[in-house]
Amino acid sequence: MHIAPHDNQNKPIVDVDDPTVPLNYFNIVKLKAGEAFNYQVPGYETCIVPATGTVAVEVEGLTYTDLGGRGVDVWDGEPQGVYIPSGAKATIIATTDTETFIAGAKYDKVLDPFDVRQHDFVQYGSDDTKTHRCIKHILGQKQHDKVGRLLVSELFTVGQGGWSGFPAHKHDTDRRDDAGELIETKHDETYNFRFRPNHGSAVQIIQHEDGVPGDAHQLMDRSTILLGSGYHPCVVMPGYEMYYFTILGGATQRSLVQFFQPTHAYQVETIPGIKDMVAKFK
Repeated sequence: MHIAPHDNQNKPIVDVDDPTVPLNYFNIVKLKAGEAFNYQVPGYETCIVPATGTVAVEVEGLTYTDLGGRGVDVWDGEPQGVYIPSGAKATIIATTDTETFIAGAKYDKVLDPFDVRQHDFVQYGSDDTKTHRCIKHILGQKQHDKVGRLLVSELFTVGQGGWSGFPAHKHDTDRRDDAGELIETKHDETYNFRFRPNHGSAVQIIQHEDGVPGDAHQLMDRSTILLGSGYHPCVVMPGYEMYYFTILGGATQRSLVQFFQPTHAYQVETIPGIKDMVAKFK
């Protein structure tokens, strides 16, 4: 499902129990310096990530200051975040003008809040295959024992144009092979896209059956994509850089197991770094 760019007025873009991605929650909060925003999402753990600007975050009597620090866009600095336990009351206070992401995943247990000042980084693909990308994990492998079901990352194209999410894969079913090995997990996924220059564009493909044509959506700056099922590669036009903020919420476990589309699965062996990229989604 594609949600076109719009002013959400600090109201959730993906609310609790969304019909397409019920395991996800997503909001974008815009604040002027000195303004504050309070929120609470029962049954969902969340992560606050400034896209631009600097904020302080108050949660459960703790205050995390000087969070963010990026300038005019997501390319201007490195990501930081604060983990908010399921159902906790949190306050975002803008130190400077800010646009802040709130990512969430359904999870009932209450854990402890913490901040993330340094992200985990993986680069994969190649210029030759038009798949050169880097992923910055905010809630990734290093936080595995501190988070319930939520994975949060940022993906950047390296160079201009090319494919992402390829070889095509899906993660819409918890299933094992005949030997009992887990070959796919159920994870709902939500993306929010940005382009540089911001009049750039891309195409998101969602294909439910191998060999059967699927759907395609034109992505603009600030488009949101909801992925409850299907194979989902995307491609950005030549001459533009693409970014997307990624939220994953697992149905039964946090670690993601991707199932690669049989038609294209052999390219896992031909595109550099794919196996390392897969291993980082833990």
